[in-house]
Amino acid sequence: MRKIELDVVALTHSVTSSHNYAVILGEVDGDRKLPVVIGGFEAQAIAVAMEKMIPNRPLTHDLFKNTLDNFGIELREVIINNLLDGIFYAQLICWDGTREVIIDSRTSDSIAMAVRFNCPIFTMENIMEEAGMLLDPEEEKKITMDRAAATKVTKVKAFSDYSIDELNEMLNKVLSEEDYEQAAKIRDEINKRAES
Repeated sequence: MRKIELDVVALTHSVTSSHNYAVILGEVDGDRKLPVVIGGFEAQAIAVAMEKMIPNRPLTHDLFKNTLDNFGIELREVIINNLLDGIFYAQLICWDGTREVIIDSRTSDSIAMAVRFNCPIFTMENIMEEAGMLLDPEEEKKITMDRAAATKVTKVKAFSDYSIDELNEMLNKVLSEEDYEQAAKIRDEINKRAES
């Protein structure tokens, strides 16, 4: 069965459930899209990696990547290998230096890992035939515009996008609102820049 390479095209709110999101995967050498419904936590994990944000403490997927890196295990690819009753299944294809190791994974977790490792994501032709879709030009335009939706998912823009003056202004604002968690993150970014 032919493998089809996919790219993460966008993260959007799910049409079917207000508490879920959809990660839209696009065929690299084609026009079909594969929407995968995921939870909010997983959407945030994907968004953080796509936006190159660095959280104060590692998220679960960052911890897993750091562990694999430290043990010399490479994530070579992710394969969305099955679709049963509307649920996608995936595998992480790893290399430990001597042999290939295949690890079953939830699709959302495998995408979050693929984004972190910058490795390819594949699916099979039969899955694309069953669940893939072609979008009309208006929907395609909306999805392309929604590529920035990763920032909306996390509800936090990357602090690296702001100038020091903007960060100081934000810091004063969140302190006046007594949002000390956000203030600590902004302070950390300011301190990080002062050190470099």
